[in-house]
Amino acid sequence: MRDLPLVTDPNLLTGIEHAEDAGVYKLSSELALVQTVDFFTPTVDDPYTFGQIAATNALNDIYAMGGKPLTAMNIVCFPVKEMDIGILHNVLRGGLDKMRESGTLLVGGHSVEDSEIKYGLAVTGLIHPDKVLFNRGAVAGDSLILTKALGTGIVSTALKGGEADSELLNKAVDSMTRLNKQAAELIVENGGIHACTDITGFGFLGHAAEMIEGSTVGLSINSAAVPVFGGLKKLVEEGFVPGGLYRNKDFRISQIEFASTCPAWLADVFFDPQTAGGLFFSLPAAQAPVLLEKMHRAGVNDAAIVGEVVADHPGRIFVY
Repeated sequence: MRDLPLVTDPNLLTGIEHAEDAGVYKLSSELALVQTVDFFTPTVDDPYTFGQIAATNALNDIYAMGGKPLTAMNIVCFPVKEMDIGILHNVLRGGLDKMRESGTLLVGGHSVEDSEIKYGLAVTGLIHPDKVLFNRGAVAGDSLILTKALGTGIVSTALKGGEADSELLNKAVDSMTRLNKQAAELIVENGGIHACTDITGFGFLGHAAEMIEGSTVGLSINSAAVPVFGGLKKLVEEGFVPGGLYRNKDFRISQIEFASTCPAWLADVFFDPQTAGGLFFSLPAAQAPVLLEKMHRAGVNDAAIVGEVVADHPGRIFVY
């Protein structure tokens, strides 16, 4: 991507240059479009649940920018000669239910015949140009909040190997099908957010690194405070780890220092590629406990203060 020419436009508030969760284009002094696209292969066996997960993952990019999703278009790849068309019907039904839950209108889509099923959405949302949440801008002294537990990639890998117990799988599915709508609305209502992103394919520390890359601040993460699914330690130590975890780790490890207090298995979880993960954001420390309490009351139960923004190791993350 680095060799592609960047397109500049005074109304393009953010595009591909800073790895934001969505692009934002200003239409007027009071209105901007937020646009994103995401699709992938199944992470679970049930078609309806897969449709829910894929739609949630795409819609969450709009919430990560502080926007409100408005319309969506289906993206479908399907092996029509090898699979029952009823499977596709259930995938699309799952996606449609999540669109309805978010208040998003399905306006069309596109399908192609492919050897492997894939599904996702192209989503357009709305936002005020002055209220866009970017993944950069964290300020020294800020607190860091994460709104969902980590581990969906590891659980999905264990599922493929037949080693994910039903309780753990249900927790992961509940997380992957839960829109970040409630958390995002509370964030927007609170105001004063300095940086925000959602945790997806690059893992917790990968997206955290994007937040401070090239900046004058660093992050300090309390490993014991980061929410993770119970039972992950056994799965990691038995080798049920997605390949993306190692790629994420290799790419970002030079920016990260782990203290001896952070167990090796947990350090690996922090690189686990997530599907439809939670929001990760920074805000003034004095506001964090109040907003966290509001989230818990609203049912965002896994939300936790997981660290702080610091000035003493810019561009780096210290995990203790």
